[in-house]
Parts: sequence; structure tokens; C-alpha cells
Amino acid sequence: MSNSKYLDSLNQEEKSNLTKKLFNQQNGKCFICGKDINLKLHITNIDHIVALVNNGKDEENNFGLTHESCNKSKQDTDLRVARVLCTLEDIKNQTPNGETTSLKHILRYYNGSQYDFKYRVNEDVMEYSFPDIGDNNIYKSTIFKDRLSGEKSSFIEIPIEYIFHDELINPRGINSSLRLLVKEFYKGNPQLHLSLARIENGKIRVFDGQHKAVAQLLLGARKLVIKIFLDPDIDRLIETNTNAGSKLKQIAFDKSIVRQLHNTLYKEKLEQYQSEHGLSFDDFSFSERDVVEHFKGERGNIKKYIINSIKNQITHNSKLTDYIDFEGRAKELPISYSTFEKTFLALFINSKTILTTRINYREEEGLNPRVLEHDQLIKLCNILAEEIYEKKYDVNIGVNRIEQRLINGKDKDITDDHLIAYRVSKEEILANWLKYIERIIKAFFINTGKSFDEENLFQQPFEDQLWENIRAFIKSFIQLPLWKDRALASTIFSGKSNYDFWKQIFTTGNTAENVPVLAQPINYMEMMKKC
Repeated sequence: MSNSKYLDSLNQEEKSNLTKKLFNQQNGKCFICGKDINLKLHITNIDHIVALVNNGKDEENNFGLTHESCNKSKQDTDLRVARVLCTLEDIKNQTPNGETTSLKHILRYYNGSQYDFKYRVNEDVMEYSFPDIGDNNIYKSTIFKDRLSGEKSSFIEIPIEYIFHDELINPRGINSSLRLLVKEFYKGNPQLHLSLARIENGKIRVFDGQHKAVAQLLLGARKLVIKIFLDPDIDRLIETNTNAGSKLKQIAFDKSIVRQLHNTLYKEKLEQYQSEHGLSFDDFSFSERDVVEHFKGERGNIKKYIINSIKNQITHNSKLTDYIDFEGRAKELPISYSTFEKTFLALFINSKTILTTRINYREEEGLNPRVLEHDQLIKLCNILAEEIYEKKYDVNIGVNRIEQRLINGKDKDITDDHLIAYRVSKEEILANWLKYIERIIKAFFINTGKSFDEENLFQQPFEDQLWENIRAFIKSFIQLPLWKDRALASTIFSGKSNYDFWKQIFTTGNTAENVPVLAQPINYMEMMKKC
């Protein structure tokens, strides 16, 4: 039985005729993904365009025809919103490897970011035009001067052909909050905060309000109203953007974003070091330690910039990125950034290591310690995503009250794969089982007789066999019966436990109260052999 009395009342022939009618109305395209439907090759679904729970009508003009796979994986109950979010997924899939989808990629998809902005300032008025797109009108906008900062700005409606993403001030990509913005804007609710931009070398670069801009673009906007800063102090904008979230708490600005800005500041310090030593921009024949020592009054900050730069690159450039909640409020994603920071980053990146080898040390041989660290941690993140989350974790189900739903018997839509991914991602659990990966790496180096740096494991190259060992352990670990045992929702998984609780279970098989949970303690050597 479907949730449609109308569809349930149709016999097979009537339903087939409705399918053909919708097929013709939609020009043979899926309502969600917009790609061709072949009625002989594809399994199709008929679904409400506006869901019944959203007051949609159970009648023929509120039905859309979709691929069954698209309907099952849709990201919203409203098919129109699902279609927009499907477009976003297409853009993400087209994003080159090593890059995180951002405003830059959305603009590129809609043929934005093409032309320089032509303007002139006449006292307190900005005059401008858009001749590259055939608009030769001369527009005028008032320039406002902030009384406290002295910064000048103006409010302008800009065609997307003249808009660029500011990757210097705001390098972050798109996160899960975008889905909520798309739904909000689709309802016709206005945005209450404009995107902010600056002009650099003739280009309008948006550095704040990226998600609001993207949501508007996905919903068909081809012009955006933007507040543009004229000749701003870049350092002041970066500092203000950072402080707004970290110190002043004015916006949802978590540690991951602060780290991205530190990444920008580190790059600026490298360029300053090169300039003050007469080095070319591609000359990295100096070490991290040299940079720290050069900026003596900022040693603490420079060290922080270096480490946060590394952590930022790891966090935002792997398949695992799609499963990390950077906002701290979403209920769709399994790993909060705080959890990722306290477990994965804390375990595998040594925050005290400042290298004395030159920055380009053994780069051509593929043995540069920072490059190895980056590439191998990205590879580990990818393995985690492939084995635990991809095609297994359902963002539509999310993480909200999962255990309580199991207890209440409202868990028919929760698959075993989703439950496993949810449970092994809990901070107190993740922190403990990732340590077995650390042990596997150390054991491999010891058994092969190779010297290694225990404090910086990922700065030495891993052999293929080691990667196979890691993947095999993860496969075995997530197959342990307790992760999909729904009866444990009211006992072992009820409420938040501490790190020691799970350490006890993994090392003995029992809780501290001697309640059996595992058939036997975790033996990573045996678990590597099972897969």
C-alpha cells in the first residue's frame, strides 16, 4: 500500500496509463534528476510533488514520475526541492578530486564568474555598467562610509557573470545547512542577511553569505543583491570574519572555519617570509621552523597556523567530508566536527611537530613528510567513507533520536547499515576503535623491521599491504554483531558513555559491571585475517 488513496484505487491498467501520461507531460524525463526515463528499462515511481504532510493534494495534477532510485534517495519530501538538491549533487559529482564544492563551482555551473566589473567612483557615488552581457545602462549606487572603521561599501544587484568566490577570506565549501536554506527560500521566505563581497583586480569576490548565494542560484536567481566593500583592509576583514564567530559568537562559525582562515594566514606568512628573504614565490628551500623563528613575536600563532593548515586540508578534501557536520546543529550527518577533531585529528596529527626539514624536502621523490601526511590521511578518510558510509548511511534518516526510535519500535526505515554507521561514529566509540588502526600501523612497521616516527606515523610511506590490513580491520570491526543489535538500544547504547566505558568493552568484551557485550575482546590481528 502507498500513502495515496488515489493511486491505491487504480487498477494495473489505469496506473500504467497514468505513468504514460506523466511520462509525456515530463517529456520523458525524471521529475527529480531530469534525465531520460525508459519505461522498458527503468523501474519508475509515481509520487506526490507536494507531499501530503505538506498539505499537497492527493490528485493527478500533484503527481510526478521519477526513477525509483531517485525517489528512494531523494533529499526532501517535496519533489521540487528534491530536484534542486539533485542538481546540487550533480555539481558535487562534477567537482574535481581534491576540491570541496563551494560557491565557485556553483557559479561555474551556471556560467557565472566570467567578467571584470567596470565601475568608477564619483565622490560618494559608484557608477557602473555590465556591457559584457549587453547591458550598457549606467547605474548609480550610494557609497556609505562606516563611521567607526572608515570602511566604504555600497549595495548593488549584480549579474552572476560578474560574481566570483573569495577563496582567500572564505575558503570553506558547502555544508549540510544548504538544504535548509533551499527549503526556506523555496517557501518564499526572504533572506535576512546579504552576501558580502570586495573588489580585487576588477573582480567582485564574495567572502560571506556563500550558502545564501548558492541557495538562490540553485533556485534560479541570476542576479544577487550584494554589499560590496571598496578598497577594504584585507587583514581587518579576515580578523573580523574570524572574531565574529570565535570570540563574539555572532554567527555559526565553528573551529573548522577558524582553521581554514588560519590556513589563509599561514600562506600569507609564507609569502611574507619569501618576500623578506628575497625568495621567489616558488622557492620553499626553508623550513617550518625557519618561519616560526622569523616571526618571533608571533611564534605561538604561526605554529597554530601551520598545524591548523594541515588539519584543514585533511578535513575538507576527502570523501569523508560529506559525512562531517561543520555547523554543529544539523541532525543529518553522523560525525560532528568536534568529534572528528577530538578523535581522528587529535590521534593522527601531532600538534607539536614543527618540521626542521625544508618545506620542499624530497618532494620530487614523493617522500615529503607533509605531503605524505596529507595524502595518506586523505586516503584513510576515503577508506572510512567507502566502508562505513557510502551507499549505507542515509542522510534523510539522520542521527536524531535513533536509539529512542529503536526502543519505541519506530525503526522500520532504519537499515542495519545506517545503524552501524551511526553507532561507530559516536565520539566515545570512534575515539577507541581508531586507536586500533594506530596499533596496526605501528605493528606493521615493527614486523617489517622498518624504523618509523611514532609521533608522526603518517609522515612515512605506507606499503599496499598495510593499507589492505587497515581496510580489512575496518570491514571486520563494523561486522561485529553489537552494532546492528537493536535490543541494545535500551542498555549499552542508552545515553552517552565515556571513553573508558568503551575501552573496557573493547579490551575485555564486557562492561565494567561484567555484562557481556562482545563474544571476545578486540583482537585486531585476527580481525585483519577475516576479510
